[in-house]
Amino acid sequence: MLNPEYKKNGFFIVKELFNPNELSKLEEVIQEFHKSWINDNSEFYNNKAVNSAYLTGTKYLDREQRLTIFQFIGSNKIMEILKTLIPKGPAFMNTQLFFNPVNTDQKNYWHRDLQYLEKTIDEQKTILQTNNVIHFRIPLRPEPGLELVPGSHEHWDIDEEFEVRAEKNGRKCFEDLSAGEQVSLNKSDLFVFSANMIHRGLYGLDRLAFDIIFCDSDPELLKYVEHDCLPNNEDIQKIENPNIFINTISLMKE
Repeated sequence: MLNPEYKKNGFFIVKELFNPNELSKLEEVIQEFHKSWINDNSEFYNNKAVNSAYLTGTKYLDREQRLTIFQFIGSNKIMEILKTLIPKGPAFMNTQLFFNPVNTDQKNYWHRDLQYLEKTIDEQKTILQTNNVIHFRIPLRPEPGLELVPGSHEHWDIDEEFEVRAEKNGRKCFEDLSAGEQVSLNKSDLFVFSANMIHRGLYGLDRLAFDIIFCDSDPELLKYVEHDCLPNNEDIQKIENPNIFINTISLMKE
């Protein structure tokens, strides 16, 4: 049965899902990634960046560090929640790390992830009704969280929302929306939300949030997956519930 809160609003929070021991090793690995990524992307980091991606790739982490992340993602605790959202064959898509911009005057922005797919508006409306892409956010620090428009994972923008999100008729993407609802987060929480919905990150505090992105087992979605970010056959044997990785790998071969 689909999670009723997610079906209605497009998001929900599970308070204090993780204990400190579960997060300590993960956080240590993520901090190593973050330091290396900043060093390699210093200009982007200092001028514009609010997130990085592909944490499970081989560029910044060694095999054991990557396995730590894979095992966290493929844990039964995560998978039990995921199957209430995508019951039939969910797949692994990507990971991201969200942080504050260096420039404290930098504005956040309303968006749907699908707007970056280089699709027409009509195609985006179709994607909204047919494709599931879901973020599992694990905050590693208390943070202001996100602001979202409840229910927008299933319906297109009203005029106000589209004008702000797309910056039409003189509106700006950082302006407040009347339907926006803020959800603040603490370490040990899990925040689940649809990538298709209208949302924006809220900057402040010592924001550092790890996002795991899952999707339907759809080759059209999985074409965005990097082969380098997937576990090998030996590491798959060490993951508690590896089916999401197996699904991704098998569909990418088709």
